[in-house]
Amino acid sequence: MQDANHQFSLPKGMYLLSHSVGCMPVLTRSLVGQTYFEPWQQKGGDAWPQWLTIIEQFCHELGSLFNASAADFCPQPSVSSGLNQYLQSLRCVQSKNTNRPATHKRTVLMHASAFPSLGFVVQGLAAYGFELKLIEKDIDPNDIAAWQAHLTEDVEVAMITHVHSNSGVLSNVADISALCRAKNTLTVVDVAQSAGVVPIDIAVWDVDVILGSCVKWLCGGPGAGFMWVNPKHINALEPKQIGWFSHQNPFEFDIEHFAFADAAKRFWGGTPSILPYATALVGVQQINQIGSQSLFEHSKTLQRVVLADAAEHLLTPIDVEKVGGTLSVHLSKPKLTELERALRQAGAYFDRRGDCLRLSWHIYNTTQEAQRVAQIFKSL
Repeated sequence: MQDANHQFSLPKGMYLLSHSVGCMPVLTRSLVGQTYFEPWQQKGGDAWPQWLTIIEQFCHELGSLFNASAADFCPQPSVSSGLNQYLQSLRCVQSKNTNRPATHKRTVLMHASAFPSLGFVVQGLAAYGFELKLIEKDIDPNDIAAWQAHLTEDVEVAMITHVHSNSGVLSNVADISALCRAKNTLTVVDVAQSAGVVPIDIAVWDVDVILGSCVKWLCGGPGAGFMWVNPKHINALEPKQIGWFSHQNPFEFDIEHFAFADAAKRFWGGTPSILPYATALVGVQQINQIGSQSLFEHSKTLQRVVLADAAEHLLTPIDVEKVGGTLSVHLSKPKLTELERALRQAGAYFDRRGDCLRLSWHIYNTTQEAQRVAQIFKSL
């Protein structure tokens, strides 16, 4: 896998920032030109059939990545958009989705370390009766007893973060979702920090919705998110932000007749955005060719190289089997400052969240880079 870095356009230096933005595949410029710009230039409005093929291919690649049907994916501009869409679609079908009596407050439960934007979505839907409930930040996200205690009668939806952005902690989605099913609670999983770098089989999880983004480990650039909707429940969902591409037949053009698309595309909306998905398609194809299992194993190998010299300096121990592709390292303030300065001098790309530095290990990172970072830790 040491040669995989030649498949990506890498900034000069050590790029350890894939948890923020994945590097662009070398083929992206040329392929996007062929699939998006050339049809536009040569055909104008007649480019639409080719453009829509991009969306079909995008969903097909997601199906391969997650072991699911392409029909059950729908493009979304972001994870937040997908969550907003899904929660609003539940309003008309509350009695169909739960054995509990209807209540005025409809609670969405998530861990306090979930990405803040998800909480903002719930708070923004207060007028629809939704209320945010948090599992305290100092509680392990995998503490099943804590989930059990917080899954009270008013909780309609549990929002599970597969890999937490600040800590890198990997959640046991299968166990948490099984508990939610036992309590008749709907489950939504955020895979923005795991898609591509952690192998995912949706069938094993048996959840209701997954939401993701291509900007990070999938190396697809910003603007191309996605949602997967469990086909078992799709007909009970009635999205509110609909448009002609939410229609069973978008080209019927009868303003007096609307029928929802049979599958996840009912969440699509109006005239679709194409360019972000043309860009993202190349990234997802590249990751599928490499294989998320291979990427996962490569990332773990490099993490172990770093931790061999870093472990003694960490305030919070890291088990590589319990995190995603990112090492979130907590050190004493003097050492943290020293580490940050040394990494910058070495030309490393990384970021800081509070009292930790985040260092991510993708397929294009090398053993030599991991050894370099390990040596920096050793010199602290």
